[in-house]
Formats: sequence, structure tokens, C-alpha cells
Amino acid sequence: MSTEEQSGRGPVKSAERVMLILEALAASPCRLTLGQLHERTGYPRSSLHALLRTMVSLGWLESSVEGDTVFGVGPHALLCGTAYLDRDPVLRFAVRQLELLRTDVGYTTHYARLYGPNVIYLATREATDSHRLISRVGRQLPAHATALGKALLSELTPSEVARVLPDGDLQRLTEHTVGGLSDLSTELDATRRNGWALEREQSALGVWCVAAPVPYRIPANDAISCAMPLTHVSDQEIARVGNAVRRHCDELAKTLRREGIR
Repeated sequence: MSTEEQSGRGPVKSAERVMLILEALAASPCRLTLGQLHERTGYPRSSLHALLRTMVSLGWLESSVEGDTVFGVGPHALLCGTAYLDRDPVLRFAVRQLELLRTDVGYTTHYARLYGPNVIYLATREATDSHRLISRVGRQLPAHATALGKALLSELTPSEVARVLPDGDLQRLTEHTVGGLSDLSTELDATRRNGWALEREQSALGVWCVAAPVPYRIPANDAISCAMPLTHVSDQEIARVGNAVRRHCDELAKTLRREGIR
């Protein structure tokens, strides 16, 4: 154990490794072998194997044999994630507001929270004609690539945005994703003028999104969005949906303040 660990000032190495293993598996679209986890984490194979075996026995990971032994996130991780949602005092009010907004505009609605350079999806209500099979709840996307994220970044000063997104080259999810802080700054200025953010196929092709912050905190940390298929997009429809999203965000903020949630 290092001096920092002994003094309590630094991270405990084994605990840090467990968390990074979980994050590596959560970020992967498929299960990973011991060798792949070794490549992604850089941890020694012997200690990595012992950690994986312990995490499987405790239910944090699952393992199976697919030619080689592969590891994936286990049910205990889901239970802990669900506990976060169950204990959040905002969500029961947010879900109701998403349902009202969906009825109002007819599109899929999302509720998300800014977490570092990303937004985490906390609730979704699908449009009645939606063909999506996988919910975004519990997933995260880069803030700069989503209307939800841009709505929340617009609450920050340029220096604060730069601290949240320190890299000059921003990750591109599609060919339309904003690629630098200068272009992002232009979009955030437009968001502040309009009162809502617009995403043009920047996180998924064929989808535009409109989002606004929920101003129950300053700066806002949560936002609501509507996802619109490209075939429905027009200036008039964007304005209609944008105004509806902003109105529902204001209504939710009033409800949360009335309930004493800050």
C-alpha cells in the first residue's frame, strides 16, 4: 500500500481497479475476455484474474464460456443502479412531466442529468408509434453531442464549459456532431437566445432533438428533451416543440420548488 493510501489521502488501489473494471465492461458493447480487460486496464493478469473471480462470486460480474471465458456486468450492478433511480426525489415528478409533454407533442421524451462531460439518461417515455427496443435509461452520451447536454452547458460560462470539456477535439458520434469548442460556443449562444437547444442528427442519424434545462437549481443540472424523426422536422415544428419543452421544464421546476426539492 502506498503512503497516500495509508494516510487516507489517495485512492485505494484495489477499489479503484474494481471500479475501472466495471466501467470498462459497461462501456463495451460485448463481453470481454481476461486478455481484453488486461489490454484495456493495464492491470497485471494475476491480480486481474483474482479481482474478476471475486466480482463474479459477489454478483457484480457474470462470466460465461464463449470459446474463452468472457466477463460482463452482473445483476448486482443493476440493483445498485436502480437504487440510485429509486432514491432520487426528482424522478417521480420528472416522469409525470415527461408523460404530459409526450401527450402534448407526440414525440419520445427524455430526462437527463449532466455528469462531467456527459449526460446520463434517467427517464424516457417513448412515443406511441416508436419502434425503439432499447431504453436509454442508465446510459450516457457526450454532452456536446446532445440537445440535453447543450441545454445544460448553456447554463455555464465559457470558462466553465472549457473546464467541463477540456479537450479541443470533441468526440464525433456522427458526421454532424460539433467537433470543437468554437463551434460548440456558437451553438450554446443560439441556445441561450432561443431558450432551448437544438440537435441536428448529432448523436443519431435521422433524429433531431429539442431540449431545455429544468431551472429548479442554478445552474440547472437536469434537462428535458423531445426526439423528432427527421421526416417531421420543419421550422414551425421545431418552434412548436421547443416552446412546449421550455414550458414543461418551467412547470416541473415550479413543482419541485413547491415540494422543497432543490
